[in-house]
Amino acid sequence: MDTKKRDHIIEELFKIEGVREVAEVTGRFDILVTMYSKSLDQIHEMVSERIGRIEGIQSSESFIEMKSRNKAMPYMPSKDSD
Repeated sequence: MDTKKRDHIIEELFKIEGVREVAEVTGRFDILVTMYSKSLDQIHEMVSERIGRIEGIQSSESFIEMKSRNKAMPYMPSKDSD
């Protein structure tokens, strides 16, 4: 990502239906985008046609979550108890 365009990129990402979270991270990547879709075709469209065309995006890598598990942490309230 072109860091000079960070705010523009994040703003454009949130305009994409299915994008739920954008996190700035350390390491090999600049941002991590969590998104949901109903099909692989929809993911392809979101990544290739929408995210890839945002000015300032230099490259992307996609990971498909197959299954997730959560561990309760005693020092963090669960999302269900507000």
